[in-house]
Amino acid sequence: MTTSAKRFFRRATITAMAAALLAGITPGLAAADSGRDRPDLRAMAEEIAASGFAGAQLRVHDPRGDWTGSAGVRELGSAAKPPTNGRFRIGSNTKTFVATAVLQLVGEGKVGLDAPVAGYLPEFGLDRRITVRMLLQHTSGLFDYTGAMLPDGTIVPGIPLTGKEFLDNRYHTYRPEELVRFGLSKPPLFAPGTDWTYTNINYVLAGLVIEKVTGRPYGDELQRRIFRPLGLRDTVVPGTWPGIPGPHAHGYYRYEEKPGQWKTVDITNQNPSWASSAGELISTTKDLHTFFSALLGGKLLPAPLLAEMRKPHPKGGYGLGLYVQEASCGTVLKGMGGFHGFGTVMAGTADGSRTFELSMTYGDSAADLGQAYNKADQLLTDKVLCGK
Repeated sequence: MTTSAKRFFRRATITAMAAALLAGITPGLAAADSGRDRPDLRAMAEEIAASGFAGAQLRVHDPRGDWTGSAGVRELGSAAKPPTNGRFRIGSNTKTFVATAVLQLVGEGKVGLDAPVAGYLPEFGLDRRITVRMLLQHTSGLFDYTGAMLPDGTIVPGIPLTGKEFLDNRYHTYRPEELVRFGLSKPPLFAPGTDWTYTNINYVLAGLVIEKVTGRPYGDELQRRIFRPLGLRDTVVPGTWPGIPGPHAHGYYRYEEKPGQWKTVDITNQNPSWASSAGELISTTKDLHTFFSALLGGKLLPAPLLAEMRKPHPKGGYGLGLYVQEASCGTVLKGMGGFHGFGTVMAGTADGSRTFELSMTYGDSAADLGQAYNKADQLLTDKVLCGK
């Protein structure tokens, strides 16, 4: 567990005990929704949960104020709703935090946005055409350690992340350097800067750049630069620690154990080191709202670097650590992430006047959860960000 995770765990233990006592007093109830009742938002949370998820936590900020609510269940077999202040694995939303820290280092003159990554990490023998910008925008061409599809359609597997092999391996510890070297052992997907492919290896390298330049673990830098200044008390870098501290909903993994025989496993506890600085963070909708609002509001980056962050690649629609999309109401900005058992979206209008943060926990539904995730995102984009 990282230093920041240990500090967080001490606080979370007390919180969890209090939550357990409250749960004994009011069984089956979620934490109260904040602000005035919003039947429209409550209905959306219920629709999202019913589309194939075990549960959903939703936080909305719009001209009518702030609202939080939850729907579905906290745990399969229980009637209790997910806690509206619950913690969850945010997956690739981690990348937005890491990109912010890297760009802060750029602003301080400690990292060059268009400098070769090999200059900071010479031990990997990287192609010197690969720049820091390419890592943040996924244009490096590096093969991803999670596996990839080659240009000819051939699928090359990565480390075990699916099926029974993943379940048997879910407490295994991976070192960031190990993940990088696995990816580098495969041929690149394309020449640096000539195409776009979303790959986690880029952000594992970005985390290592932070560590090399600052001399501190990337998680400690996030704590110093972002968590502490913004008061993100419920956001933690777990490292190899498999648990989720404090109140949280359970996430599940459904897989085909044998042909035609599907099995659902509680996957809440797992070693997240395979995701490292590309996707390991744990947070809450409140902390994500605080972070994303501060980022969009220019409180974390100077205007020129925030502008660079918001420039999307024409193929992937990805800027530097976030998605830049054109909706019916104009440009919207998003962090999106999935982790075994969990799916998360944080999104806002360009001026930050409207935002939403959504956590979904996967259950035992046979529904296409990728499609359900995208449908939930589109629903909230239309209704919350665009006010339809």
